[in-house]
Amino acid sequence: MSYLTIIKPGIQMSLQDLGRYGQSQQGVSQGGALDLHAHCWANKLVENDANAPTVETVIGMAELRAEADMMLAITGADMRATVNGAPVENWSSFFLEKGSTLTLKAAHSGMRSYLAVKEGFHVKPSLGSVSTVVRNQLGGLNGRLLSQGDQLPIRHHKLEVHKVTPHRYIPNYHSEITLRVIESYQEHLFSKEAKNTFYRSRYILDINSDRMGARLNGKPIEIDANLISEGIALGAIQIPTDGQPIILFNDRQTLGGYPKIGCVARVDLAKIAQARPGSVIRFQPITLAAARKKWGDFHRFFT
Repeated sequence: MSYLTIIKPGIQMSLQDLGRYGQSQQGVSQGGALDLHAHCWANKLVENDANAPTVETVIGMAELRAEADMMLAITGADMRATVNGAPVENWSSFFLEKGSTLTLKAAHSGMRSYLAVKEGFHVKPSLGSVSTVVRNQLGGLNGRLLSQGDQLPIRHHKLEVHKVTPHRYIPNYHSEITLRVIESYQEHLFSKEAKNTFYRSRYILDINSDRMGARLNGKPIEIDANLISEGIALGAIQIPTDGQPIILFNDRQTLGGYPKIGCVARVDLAKIAQARPGSVIRFQPITLAAARKKWGDFHRFFT
């Protein structure tokens, strides 16, 4: 066993896998990588299982040191990574020799990068997952964000051939974001005018967004409904009393009572996970059957 040492954790760095399931009845949040597309590609580049833990880094400005020779892959936000000052291509695997330093600068595009090591980080799961959920104090290293001096255990492994993600699978994080929405069983609570406002308006991602949810600002959606609190799905779009949509993410609360106009298709959540505050967001409807097919295609590709 050897280690990857955190020299500087940057703004926010955590261990994430596909998430923690079957625990919401205990009030435990799902957790997991916000951008599954980037997370799964990082693991694919080093031939890991899709559920192997990766390091999710927000914004960048981090440094890590190898305590042994190892093979890594980096995807997601372009943080202009370097090894001992030499550039590392994003969306590719690379070698990190013992004593070398990997530096992540401020993200040039996107919000979150994902770092995988061959055979995964050897961290004990909590309730079936390594995913860090700080509000539940679960996962990762003692249920907290990674900090200076932390050492991530890795298994010794062979250094395989360098791999690169095909260009057609690399997202453009500068483009305007359109999220496809599966309308919920509560959609009948929204008037035709409210739905027109939702689908025809441009919304701006608020700076107060986090791993619990993406807060949007734009033309308010009018609704007057009192509901009993119930379980909340990943990607649910709540409309609180101020009429400003909130898209609920992996670390969301498990119960909520605001009306939900719909749910963002799972394959589109990666787009909003990489969006920066100020990004323009639009919505368009998608059928449940079409959304299910796209999610199935995603799973088949990575598993």
